[in-house]
Amino acid sequence: MPSKRRPALAVAAIASVLALTATACDSSDDNADAKPTASSEQRGVDDIKLPDNLNDKLKNLGIDLDQWKNGAWNKWDKDDWLREAGDFINPIIKGLWKPDRMREAQEPDKPVDDSDIADDQGVTDPDPQPVPAKEVASPYSSKVPYAGKVFFDGPEGSMVCSATVVEDPAHPGKSNLVWTAGHCVHAGKGGGWYKNLMFVPSYNDAGKSQAELENATKEELAPKGVWWADWAQTSSQWIDNGAAVGGKGAPYDFAVMHVKPEASGGKSLEETVGGALPVDFNAPAVKSIDEITATGYPAAPPFDGQKMNQCADKPGRLSLDAKQPTMYRIGCTMTAGSSGGGWVANGADGRPALVSNTSIGPSNATWLAGPHLGPEAKGVYSAVSKKFANQ
Repeated sequence: MPSKRRPALAVAAIASVLALTATACDSSDDNADAKPTASSEQRGVDDIKLPDNLNDKLKNLGIDLDQWKNGAWNKWDKDDWLREAGDFINPIIKGLWKPDRMREAQEPDKPVDDSDIADDQGVTDPDPQPVPAKEVASPYSSKVPYAGKVFFDGPEGSMVCSATVVEDPAHPGKSNLVWTAGHCVHAGKGGGWYKNLMFVPSYNDAGKSQAELENATKEELAPKGVWWADWAQTSSQWIDNGAAVGGKGAPYDFAVMHVKPEASGGKSLEETVGGALPVDFNAPAVKSIDEITATGYPAAPPFDGQKMNQCADKPGRLSLDAKQPTMYRIGCTMTAGSSGGGWVANGADGRPALVSNTSIGPSNATWLAGPHLGPEAKGVYSAVSKKFANQ
């Protein structure tokens, strides 16, 4: 999507979905039958040999891998895009994400008016005071090794989100799972899958400025490598109801990706970055949390998407719909591009754990809100872990 527009939404004021995408899967608590809606087998396109089931799927969709590599991935005919929405086709295109493409990927900006906004419902605390975002000290990998950026292509261009490496119960110490927002992999209701979805841990690890990155190498921007998604899932609620405006689907705006390196290698993502966070699906109520720290790469002004930032604040409550879970909300001045970034709080054992992710925020960038991770989120997480348990 073009850098000139960012989806917005409001609650008592205009607000915005701080990224743009989602993945699909039906989920229930620890549900092994959670419906996968995003999958693929990936290898380098130059020497690709796909399993028969994916070859057949690609043929049915009219996709030729040679054409895909040579530019078909950038064709976004609406009918084709929607037709392909049930299939996550994401073959690796080695070298596609060059430094200039990564640097120039932006968040969209799409203002809305009051007619787009539903009245706030349920229990909502007063708006928090803005907490200025602070740049993480470099190298980022020594402070927040599990954080990074997600890149993907949509109908209007290259886009970015933030994400977090999380533990995989099926592969202790060797996780290849990444947590982000649902809207960072699929467009939600009436939309389809985004393409060329990949994760860069510790993006711009040295914390260089935009000017200093003008001639940066891929290794400078992606010191821990480029990791392509070969499976992704989100809540069925996001797929069925998610929207870039009005906050629809936001209480279920989360996703889990399984990734593999663009360059062949024997180490897992967790081993490569040196850490992964546990996910707390029984996070305490707002009143019991002293502080939540949100991490992300804000890309909309006054930020440029190149540097990792954080906000720390005691959370409050935000309710968009009395029938849906109440969201966490913190004061924070991070803008679009921070979507999908992990929210971390100390658990009962004192160990940091992921308790949410950035989903929405107001157009004046004074606060952020993220979903409470309950049984639906656990179902998504468990389904992805189980899918790759024997691999």
